[in-house]
Amino acid sequence: MDILLIAGLWLDGSAWDDVVPALEQLGHRPVALTLPGQGDGAESATLQDQVAAVLAAVDAAPDRPMVVGHSAACTLAWLAADARPERVAKVALVGGFPSGEGQPYADFFETRDGVMPFPGWGPLEGPDSADLDEETRSRIASTAIPVPEQVAKGRIRLTDESRFDVPVLLVCPEFTPAQAQDWIDAGDVPELTRTKHLDYADIDSGHWPMFTKPVELARLLAAAANA
Repeated sequence: MDILLIAGLWLDGSAWDDVVPALEQLGHRPVALTLPGQGDGAESATLQDQVAAVLAAVDAAPDRPMVVGHSAACTLAWLAADARPERVAKVALVGGFPSGEGQPYADFFETRDGVMPFPGWGPLEGPDSADLDEETRSRIASTAIPVPEQVAKGRIRLTDESRFDVPVLLVCPEFTPAQAQDWIDAGDVPELTRTKHLDYADIDSGHWPMFTKPVELARLLAAAANA
C-alpha cells in the first residue's frame, strides 16, 4: 500500500528516515512528505498550502493510500480524509488527535516574527520526551523548523461527513489506548467520537516514536495497511 507520512510541528519528511526503510522491507510504498513552510524558506506558507500539498500527494498515489499524521499533523491527515474520503483508504494518527471545525491547527506556543519556533524541551518534559536520549534531543532541537504563523493559527474547515466512514488507527505512544478511549468517550475528541471504524495500537514510547521506536512503529503501520 502507498503510505503517506506527515510529521508534526518543527519536523519535515526526514523525521521518517528510519521508518521508511522498515516499511519498504514490509512490502509497502512509504512517502515522507515535506510540506510548504518546512525548510523551504516559505515563512508565509498557510495551513491551506500544507493541506493542498497533502491532497496532491493523495491524488498522485497510484492506489488509495493510508495517510499517517503525527502529533499536530494528525489534523492534516484527517483533513485529507475530509477532502478525499473516496481516495483515502485509512488514516493513522500517531500521538495526537484531529482538531474540529473552526479550531486553530496548532496555536500552542508563542509566535515571533511570523513563526512559531521550537520552544525548547522545558514545556515538553515528562512522558512526551522521557525516552529521548541527549543525542536525539539535540538532533531534533538543532534541526527544528519554525512553523509559519499562518499554519499554526490557521482555522480548521471540515466539509464532508463521509470522513467518518474512513477507517482510523490511533497509535498511542505517551498515553495508553484506555486513556484515549476515555477521552473519546467523554466527548473530548468529537471527530473520533463519530468515527465508525476506530482501532487502537499501543507503542511503548514517548511522543516521537519515529525516532525512538521506528521499526516497531513501522510494524504497527504495516499491520494497519494490511488489515
